[in-house]
Amino acid sequence: MKTLTTTLLIIGGGPAGYVAGIRAAQLGVPTILVEGDRLGGTCLNIGCIPSKALIHAADEFEKARHWANHSPLGIQVPAATIDIARTVKWKDGIVQRLTGGVATLLKRAGAQVIEGWATLLDGKTVEVRTVQDVLRIQCQHLVIATGSVQTELPTLPFGGPVISSTEALAPASLPKRLVVVGAGYIGLELGIAYRKLGCEVAVVEMTDRVLPTYDEELTRPVLAALKKLGIVLHLRCSVEGLNGGGSALRVRSSTADEFTLPADQVLVAAGRRPRTTGFGLESLHLDMAGRAIKIDEQCRTSMRDVWAIGDVSGEPMLAHRGMAQGETVAEIIAGHRRKFAPAAIPAICFTDPEVVVAGLSPAQAEEAGLDCLHAAFPFTANGRAMTLESTDGFVRAVARRDNHLIVGWQAVGRAVSELAAAFGQSIEMGARLEDVAGTIHAHPTLGEAVQEAAMRALGQAVHI
Repeated sequence: MKTLTTTLLIIGGGPAGYVAGIRAAQLGVPTILVEGDRLGGTCLNIGCIPSKALIHAADEFEKARHWANHSPLGIQVPAATIDIARTVKWKDGIVQRLTGGVATLLKRAGAQVIEGWATLLDGKTVEVRTVQDVLRIQCQHLVIATGSVQTELPTLPFGGPVISSTEALAPASLPKRLVVVGAGYIGLELGIAYRKLGCEVAVVEMTDRVLPTYDEELTRPVLAALKKLGIVLHLRCSVEGLNGGGSALRVRSSTADEFTLPADQVLVAAGRRPRTTGFGLESLHLDMAGRAIKIDEQCRTSMRDVWAIGDVSGEPMLAHRGMAQGETVAEIIAGHRRKFAPAAIPAICFTDPEVVVAGLSPAQAEEAGLDCLHAAFPFTANGRAMTLESTDGFVRAVARRDNHLIVGWQAVGRAVSELAAAFGQSIEMGARLEDVAGTIHAHPTLGEAVQEAAMRALGQAVHI
């Protein structure tokens, strides 16, 4: 058996793993990255990027259909149709360009990529099965970046009409009736996209509201949009499985009544869990945090020189968190003094309207024992939102009452995802309300609502 040696061995080529590989190689650390499927991981191949591409296509199709009927802008077009196969081909082209770019960046930095499936033998040795043969790799530092997998429900195993987000992002054809199980961000993003593409969509959710991990004030505009789109919601309901013919989903309400929802396809969007099985992780006997690998503020595990980054290390399972962890670990291994201790990690729901949060909500600040003030500025008073025909939503600032230190931002509305950078930066830099209120924001932009929210929290509102 051929044996390779390296300073750093990374298992997994998703956002966390490939960033760690690029940065470590840039710093002169001999690096090998092992990936069994495709570089880019879930995010680039079957997650963040393809879902946003499909959402964009759905948005554009809905606009075309809107213009075919009536538009206050005076635009008129013939009745719109969509060739979903061509849409998927366009989406796949974006994915291929990005994954190809990752391979180029790794090669340019000097990292070696091995295509194969890894099995951990111990904290220093990994066996890799490639198409050609089996290799053994010995390393000084081992980084586990195996990502996460979709949660499968016992009553609805994947297969046939029951699909995961992977299949939903590459449809051969569009179903007439789609039932989505789960009203979290994945279920709603895809449910909204399919509705805009012309499908009948129903959503089943166990809790009493959509996006249950977000505060209700933020989700209210999303709920209104779902109803306007004609998406049927079944809240406080559980799923029992398919009917005998596989043509409908059996659902049980909170009152114990059972009913069926006709469905050509059932999309299960019940969340994700860390990928900790199938590669010999149990042989290391690492400390765990629930289903995730337990790490410290430097992403170290309980075994010396074994690190865990990205989704396998737990919540929040966000690509940008994994990337930041990957960079941190690479620099520590290269001898730099670093730790992973962000002040805030923005999170975004690409629903319609979009939702973005960073830091603490008013309720979370109160739970943390902080005496905070907060204020929101509505997009109904924002000129740019009016020109975009989308005035639902707001920007909200949360700050300590004593010194006005900003501890959180929230926003809901069209294109508010682009405000995430400003939110994260202001919290990371320790900005106060006066800093944001005193910064000149360009007009007319949605970003003005950020300044206005800070001004309103200070009692200095001008445009409301």
